[in-house]
Amino acid sequence: MLKSIFNLRDSVMSVFVIMVVALIIIPLPTFFLDFAFVTNIAISLMILLISIYIKDALEFSVFPSLLLITTLFRLGLNISSTRQILTNGGNAGQVVSTFGNFVLQGNVVVGFIIFIIIVIVQFLVITKGAERVAEVSARFTLDAMPGKQMAIDADLNAGLIDEQEARRRRSNVQREAEFYGSMDGATKFVKGDSIMSIIITLVNFIGGVIIGMVQGGGSFTEVLNTYSISTVGDGLVSQIPALLISTATGMIVTRSASESSLGNDLTQQVSAQPVIMFVAGGTMFVFALIPGMPKLQTFALGIGLLALGATLTRTRDKGETEEDRNKKLVQDMGIEEQSETEYFRNIDNIYELLTVDAIEMNFGYSLIPLVDQAAGSNFVDRLVMFRKQFAQEMGMVIPAVRLRDDGSLSPNQYVIKIRGEEISRGEILVDYFLALDPGNLTGKVDGIETIEPAYGIPGKWITPDKKDIAEIYGYTVIDPLSVVVTHMSETVRKHAYELLTRQDVTQLLENLKKNSGVAIDDIVPSLITVTNLQKILCNLLREGVPIRDMEIIIETIAANAASVRDVELLTEQIRQTLKRTITRKWAEGGQIKVITLDSSVEKVIINSVRSSESGGAIMNIDPDTMQTIMTNLTGAIKKVKDVITTPIVLTSPVVRIYFSKMLEQFAQSTVVLSYNEIDNGVQIQAVANVTLD
Repeated sequence: MLKSIFNLRDSVMSVFVIMVVALIIIPLPTFFLDFAFVTNIAISLMILLISIYIKDALEFSVFPSLLLITTLFRLGLNISSTRQILTNGGNAGQVVSTFGNFVLQGNVVVGFIIFIIIVIVQFLVITKGAERVAEVSARFTLDAMPGKQMAIDADLNAGLIDEQEARRRRSNVQREAEFYGSMDGATKFVKGDSIMSIIITLVNFIGGVIIGMVQGGGSFTEVLNTYSISTVGDGLVSQIPALLISTATGMIVTRSASESSLGNDLTQQVSAQPVIMFVAGGTMFVFALIPGMPKLQTFALGIGLLALGATLTRTRDKGETEEDRNKKLVQDMGIEEQSETEYFRNIDNIYELLTVDAIEMNFGYSLIPLVDQAAGSNFVDRLVMFRKQFAQEMGMVIPAVRLRDDGSLSPNQYVIKIRGEEISRGEILVDYFLALDPGNLTGKVDGIETIEPAYGIPGKWITPDKKDIAEIYGYTVIDPLSVVVTHMSETVRKHAYELLTRQDVTQLLENLKKNSGVAIDDIVPSLITVTNLQKILCNLLREGVPIRDMEIIIETIAANAASVRDVELLTEQIRQTLKRTITRKWAEGGQIKVITLDSSVEKVIINSVRSSESGGAIMNIDPDTMQTIMTNLTGAIKKVKDVITTPIVLTSPVVRIYFSKMLEQFAQSTVVLSYNEIDNGVQIQAVANVTLD
């Protein structure tokens, strides 16, 4: 039933559009022409009223298409009435005759002047203004789209809105941009219609007079009077609806976001300033003192404005909010507003200060526009994309990043904090670009020497005019915002294991339950507790191993938890199960370039392992021997730094865990893998060897 109703509506609209086009070709009898003129006026009036009562332009999003249809309808009627005027002795129906006689009032010259004024006002004032406003609105709406999208993403990430509300808002932003873009083009229809109306009016008058004199046989005065009435009447019948439509167009494109209709907004906003009424009323009394001014009318208007101002003042006083009344009551009782000291006398309020953000970034005042979405920055959008990328790559959702301004920092500095403690900081120049030397430059550019904060690479801050020449010379040129985002992302990657909480692990398990057939309840907590599972996942993240394949991780724990209770050893078992993931992360082009350990080094490490009182194992190696190993490893890394970007040390499975712990204090950026963690299809290429010599 409902579907048939919608189909009927579509059919009616299709028939109406076809009939509008047919008006241009098929002659209409005067009876139907009168009906069509009245219908046109009614439709135009309805459109004007809708534009007044709507709260937002999107409530009337069909207006651009409707504007085209009504313009075409009006032109079709113009052509039909012109045919009647020229072929029927100036008779185009009662509506045209009535409008013509009403305006002319027996005076052709005055009537034509009034008609021309109406046409000029409609064309130059309303239509031209609406066209310009629509053009500017379209441009600014399109320019504001990225900022609005970022604001929606920021609210979504902060938990202020859900995904459904975010989709609705994104749809509204897109529809708003499309609406104003359509309005920019649709206003050209109104402008063209105004020009065409003037042309048709001239054709009706000049052509009618010529035809009347040649074919009619009447006197010049009779012909002039007949065709003047029909020309002016026809022009008004088309211009009045056009004026209404143009006014509606102007109202819609100038309508800002509101919570109410135009009438309510106008009443509320004007009545909010009663003092204006007093000033205007007093000014009218001053005007009344000017000699020759109509004192009765001026005094009456002044008294009316003063009375309106007094009424609005009383209404505003009665409408004061409950909060205002409470404040006034507190002041009358002699109670002062609560000071900061008084506020923190309540111990519960102090607990609010103890909350620690997982990730926090503080900025100096010069960097605030760089990250403020209100200033057009896409920093929040970049953070959202990084969160998505990190989740897909590592299998962990990083928490929201708290952004703060910090007056204690220098203007160009920023600080990255994890769990409330500073991890790293950087300094950037907002109006410059960072140029990094990749090692194959063909020229040099002048700039301010600096160190890239994320990777510690030497670079230069260069002015924007040197950007193109720097890229030609081979520099890698980065904008300031990318420097900050890269630094933050690398810091999060290195410290992801500190951000993974028990709540996050529980959430990962719940997600696994929904998307796989793993019997989580039979494994957690019966075989392993959530706390130990968190430790395992943190161990993997500490060394950059993705935890995205939670199903394999849980199944590996289930297969080994009965015989292996130590968390470190369970982690090693999982690493070997994830060898494809580890190989994909570190191998390039089907091969992996590594630094190997001599058998003598591995023997020393194995012999230094001792059991601890807690049941685990620790390494008790001689300091001189450790110094020798680290010195030789550092030398090997320097020799092959041009061959491999990230140094990878390959050891036997037994040695890997202990050697990795040893490197935590000396070479954190070095990756330690075992033979069992590399896929069989990858070729291993040893580029250096660490010995005890």
